[in-house]
Amino acid sequence: MASSITGGALTGSSGSSSSTSTAYGLGQGIDVNQFVQLALTFDNARITSLQNSQSALYTQSGALSQLTSEIGAVQGAAQALSDPLGTLTGMTASVSDSSVLSASATSSASAATHTITVNSLATTSSAYSDAVPASDTAISGSLSIQVGSGTAVTVPVDAAHGTSTLAGLVSYINGQSNTGVTASIVKDSNGARLALLSHASGAPGDLTVNGTLSFTGTNSQVASASFHQGVQGKNASLTVDGIPISSATNTVSNAISGVTLSLNSADPNSQVNVAVGADTQNATNAINAFVSAYNTAIKDINAQFAVLSDGSGGGPLEADGSVRQAQSMLLGAIAYSIGGNNGIVNLSSMGVNLNNDGTLSVDNATLTDALTNNYSAVQAFFQTTTTGFGANFSNVMNSLVGPGNGVLTVDSQGLSQTTRDLSQQISDLQTALAVKQQNLVQVYAQVNATLQELPLLQAQMSQQLGSLA
Repeated sequence: MASSITGGALTGSSGSSSSTSTAYGLGQGIDVNQFVQLALTFDNARITSLQNSQSALYTQSGALSQLTSEIGAVQGAAQALSDPLGTLTGMTASVSDSSVLSASATSSASAATHTITVNSLATTSSAYSDAVPASDTAISGSLSIQVGSGTAVTVPVDAAHGTSTLAGLVSYINGQSNTGVTASIVKDSNGARLALLSHASGAPGDLTVNGTLSFTGTNSQVASASFHQGVQGKNASLTVDGIPISSATNTVSNAISGVTLSLNSADPNSQVNVAVGADTQNATNAINAFVSAYNTAIKDINAQFAVLSDGSGGGPLEADGSVRQAQSMLLGAIAYSIGGNNGIVNLSSMGVNLNNDGTLSVDNATLTDALTNNYSAVQAFFQTTTTGFGANFSNVMNSLVGPGNGVLTVDSQGLSQTTRDLSQQISDLQTALAVKQQNLVQVYAQVNATLQELPLLQAQMSQQLGSLA
């Protein structure tokens, strides 16, 4: 008679074991990988959740890093305005006739208007020899070169020094550091000449050249070439506010303190006015650069909190209290005011206005007026020690992004530490998960092997039960 094992695991006679095995997996085993993955679902979900949190922190760190960089740019722009040796101390010089001269000024120059007359320009001395047939014509003789009141330098003219041609002389003279001249060869229909040009302009560079070059000329006759002065080295002559000035060069840097004059042409019959004053254009550019840097930072901060009525929008730092604090500190620093100072008491008084959204805009007319008519007050507003805008703004910037305890610095450090902690936690979980997975694979592999052996066991049991019937 047929026998069965109750409990729903194995049923029926041996003739029906195949269909039973198919229904319950008997003889076919299980999908070990699927069972292992199901068993690890919770662990994987936990790791995924931590990885999502880590990704969000990376996004926040990146946004905070960008904002910190933008605030650093604001800090740099403010420092350019508050630096006692910086942009607002710049001076400029304008001239009434640039064809006669041009001028530049440093921060050490004083505001004033000067009257200048250029009588003559400085000249650079030159000398030349009479012509010889060619640059490679054999020559002999003597040559000495004296620059200004310096010591005369003797130049050998012989084959032993490689100076028995004009070409050799040029190479020798230019290779010596003590001659004070540059040599070259000038060719024309008469032949080749040795030309000398002083390294120094004006009277200190005036050349005195002595010597004679001998060579074999036409019809095999010995001829000679003497030296002549081409241009005499003379100093520039000018008057500055009626004071006669002599300059060895056409760049005059000691006639007006802090001002360099570049002489372009002589015009003894005209006066050129040189007006020295504050560099208002450079100051305008610096103030606009500060406004631009500040607007970039404050717009980035505003974007973090731009949440719509339905709750959407906002940036990755929307819930970051430090960024909200930074917004408040920046707005407070921009609104900073001082007393007196001839009416320039805050940014608004010079045409830099605070808008409703916290950004700044520049009223160019007001700013130009302040810089043109009240420059020293603008300078004092930014640069007064301890109480000026620059000093206050620097303190605020240090509180925000200063090393160690700056609000955003500490915030960034906290995000970095949390990210590192999460990385370690994820790594630990992944290590534990790998071990757990390995163990589960072994367990389910054993289950699989057992299930695959069940049909054989069923057949054996059926035979044993049949023999007892």
